[in-house]
Amino acid sequence: MSSQREVEMRMKKNSVQAVIFDMDGLMLDSQRIATEVWKKAVAAFGYYMTDEMRLSLIGRTISDTNDILRSAFGSDFPINEIRRLATEEFSDLTRDSGIPVKRGLRELLDFLDQKQLQTAVATSTSRYYCLRSLQRSDLAHRFKVIVCGDEVLQGKPAPDIFLRASELLNVVPEHCVVLEDSYAGVRAAHHAKMIPIMVPDLKEADDEMRALAHAVVSDLITAKEVIIRLMDEAIT
Repeated sequence: MSSQREVEMRMKKNSVQAVIFDMDGLMLDSQRIATEVWKKAVAAFGYYMTDEMRLSLIGRTISDTNDILRSAFGSDFPINEIRRLATEEFSDLTRDSGIPVKRGLRELLDFLDQKQLQTAVATSTSRYYCLRSLQRSDLAHRFKVIVCGDEVLQGKPAPDIFLRASELLNVVPEHCVVLEDSYAGVRAAHHAKMIPIMVPDLKEADDEMRALAHAVVSDLITAKEVIIRLMDEAIT
């Protein structure tokens, strides 16, 4: 594991050319809604999902989530039926009003456009649900590249999804900032040798996250300030 100092030294040697965004919990305030509908759906089939269990699923692909849940509840756990029920409830709750956008997101995207920095989405969500969520929030057109969890061999915390995004952007990993809220996402960005900035959502950063991330900030407004500092450091 690289130390915080090693991460910072690597950053100073490189300019920022692209910013890669996670989606749920980072751009969209969706995890609170998802947590409630998942807990209700699990309960409808006679099971109980703890908050700790729900948090362990954040940032993971559908395949990884299935493995985690079957490991916890047994091989006969009706994951497909529960997922279908949770998805329907989530869709009903967000169909008309959409999913709330995190504070500072649109201002950050405007800033990145102004600075001509490339942007991408790298989310563990499947492409179908990713595009639907981004379109309902009027965000899909803001990104040059979108890579989803069902389009890579290994999901977060493996680096595959971020490496694929940087490849499509034609930007080397060391020049990519990654904005993430999840532990799995920060680990993936670190493994990809990118510049992780963590913006915690439902789960606060622990010592490991603070060691792996270039910075841990409270919101995207502060994340923008960190990106500006990184850009200034690359010039000096």
